[in-house]
Parts: sequence; C-alpha cells; structure tokens
Amino acid sequence: MSDSRVGLTVTHRRYVPYSHAHYAGNLVDGAYALGLFGDVATEVCIRTDGDEGLFASYSDVQFTAPMKAGDVLEVTATVTRVGTRSRAIDFEARVVCRGRPDRSASAAEVLAEPIVAVTATGTVVVPPAA
Repeated sequence: MSDSRVGLTVTHRRYVPYSHAHYAGNLVDGAYALGLFGDVATEVCIRTDGDEGLFASYSDVQFTAPMKAGDVLEVTATVTRVGTRSRAIDFEARVVCRGRPDRSASAAEVLAEPIVAVTATGTVVVPPAA
C-alpha cells in the first residue's frame, strides 16, 4: 500500500542578503543552504504529521555551484519514503535570480535557467502517532 505523503513537495524562496557573504566574491558558505533545508523540512513535517519534527541526519550533500549574496534561492523538499516515525526527504537549492554588481550596485536578473547549487538527502523524525 502506498503512502499519500510520498511525493509531497514543499518549496520556499529566499533572498540571500549581502550580510551573509562569507568569502571573497560575495560567496555564501554551504551551511546557508543546509539551514534553508531545515526550514523547508519543518514545513514538510507540519504538512505530513502536524508536528515540526526533528532533523536526524543527512546521508548525502553535494555542493554543485556557488551561492552568492544577492541571489534568490528556491529550495525544495520532496518526501521519498515514509517510515513509522522517519521521513526521507530529497532537497535541492537552485539559484533563480542573481545580483549583477558588474552593472550597478543594485542590478540583478532572473536567470533563464536556474542553477542547481546544492542537493542533499536527509532524514527527519516525528513523534509517534497518538
């Protein structure tokens, strides 16, 4: 019997402020995406189980492209497995807009094709059903 929660996808978007630049070239550290994955996982748990849940682990994290201050990130979480108390989730962070400081201090553009910056697989746990 399949579980209707498998396949549930939740998406958040977030502007990356310049105060989060950590490295030269306005690069943002990879932990920024992991924090966003935690936020979107919380909404997944609320939607699937009526509880914020707890993040238990990552089994895979891949940093595939830079994230920069001035980016708009689109972060998705998709439930891939439902256990008794655990939920496996695939995550993806994509850059959908990027600042263009080469044009002017506040210039930015919507990217024609989003850039996949970070992917991960994680596990969350929720309280036992009442």
